[in-house]
Amino acid sequence: MTADQNIVYQQNLKDRQVALVVLGSNIWPIVRERAAEIAAAVSSAAFGSYSFIEMPVPPRRFRR
Repeated sequence: MTADQNIVYQQNLKDRQVALVVLGSNIWPIVRERAAEIAAAVSSAAFGSYSFIEMPVPPRRFRR
């Protein structure tokens, strides 16, 4: 599991026996909200698989 969304472009993963679960964010409150989805993706990951978990960043609130 990683939050490095460019790993598939930075590493030659062909013929590797690893499963990748890539998170769309590394911001803890956002990741924590998706704990069940992440756990399911990790549990169902098979050798050579790749899954991306989309995690849109909420809009920023501006202080006055």
